[in-house]
Amino acid sequence: MSELVTRAQIILLARTLHVSPHRLAHLERLGAEHLHDLQQRMAAVIFDEHAETFRRISKLVPFIPLSISMPLVQRIVPPMMTGRAAGAVGIDHPRKASETLTLLRTSYVADCAPYLDTRTIGTVAEIAPTESVIEVVNEVLRRRDYVTAGPFLGAATPELIAAVERGVPDDEGMIFSAAFAYSAASISAIMRQLLTGPAQRVPRMVHTVLIGSPELQSAALSVFARCDTDVVGAVGDILFSIGSTASIGTLVSNAGRMGVTAELLTFTGQLSPLSLDRMAANPVVAETDTLTGLVGALDGRTRPDSWRGLLELGVRLDGGSKRMLARLLSQLPEPTVGQLPQRATEAGLWPKLLDLIADADADVQARIGAIWAALPAERRTALQRHLDETATDPRLNILRGAIPTISVEEVFFRRRQMRRHGPGSADFERGWVPTRPRSNPSSERRG
Repeated sequence: MSELVTRAQIILLARTLHVSPHRLAHLERLGAEHLHDLQQRMAAVIFDEHAETFRRISKLVPFIPLSISMPLVQRIVPPMMTGRAAGAVGIDHPRKASETLTLLRTSYVADCAPYLDTRTIGTVAEIAPTESVIEVVNEVLRRRDYVTAGPFLGAATPELIAAVERGVPDDEGMIFSAAFAYSAASISAIMRQLLTGPAQRVPRMVHTVLIGSPELQSAALSVFARCDTDVVGAVGDILFSIGSTASIGTLVSNAGRMGVTAELLTFTGQLSPLSLDRMAANPVVAETDTLTGLVGALDGRTRPDSWRGLLELGVRLDGGSKRMLARLLSQLPEPTVGQLPQRATEAGLWPKLLDLIADADADVQARIGAIWAALPAERRTALQRHLDETATDPRLNILRGAIPTISVEEVFFRRRQMRRHGPGSADFERGWVPTRPRSNPSSERRG
């Protein structure tokens, strides 16, 4: 997940623990997934500690008329206390909770929203009147509190998503909020609604992104990269149909400056062939600095979707840029170059990888071949199979010549040797082949 999602989880965890986000900055290395799990666990502990208090409050709800209690609540109860109790009360008394939202000022509900138990946001969003929720979302976006809005978008029901399309006009706010949301499935559902819904919001949203700040563009790439493939393809077609060459180039450049190149490549890997061709033809993509950034962003990354974007883009570049990309790949650390076959297998892009290497300079092919030649025997057999499929392509002769051939039978033989003699034995390291001991002629004569 992107750094924006990780940052959102840090802020939510800080709110749960009542500390400054700066005190938790060292936890960013855990990543969004682990931080989300940690925040949920801490929320469970803290809210469960106050469960008895919330139950007592909940028991009073049926006996106190809301028309009397709500004005008092807004006047004397801090939003933090109301927000923390709202989840438990809403679950116990959904009808009362629904009515409560219509009696409270929108600004007060927006003040309470950051303190809701994130585990109950989905339930609250489901039982609350849609119109009231939309009013609160608009107020939160007006305050630019995108971290608070993110979980609401992440928990949105289909009915609420449709209402968001109609009733939330702030494209920029929606993009930032979606970038901070944790659930990729929910973000994809929202983008699909904006694509297919009656308002047809995506063209306007894409235009907002193209003329927006680098921060907005990086947030948009984070959102688009987490959507389903069909959604990304449709958004990409719109992007390249309304975006000029200059604006697309600016988007690519800003992705590098804002540190979201991996998200750009994930997005690129799911584009339609026509959009990929237009991306590859953009002069900014062919710049050495851009190509260096694209390759460098994937050093150490194992997710196949980003590698798919690089290879799909790479094979569509012109000759000089294609050779430069292959050279940059070969200059990555040896462990990363050695993992290229695995990345190609995971992404299903062996033909693309070999096509990229085929047009590379001789020294580039030789370096890649030397690194691949040192791979374990099992991995080289799979590599050999793909090279055999391109046996008629003379452009790969240098690569083939650098990698010793090995058969599946030889791999199985070596496995048996390792089980029999152990991987550390000198005979095994020399490729020793066991033979049956020769008989002693003198003993045969004595027999």
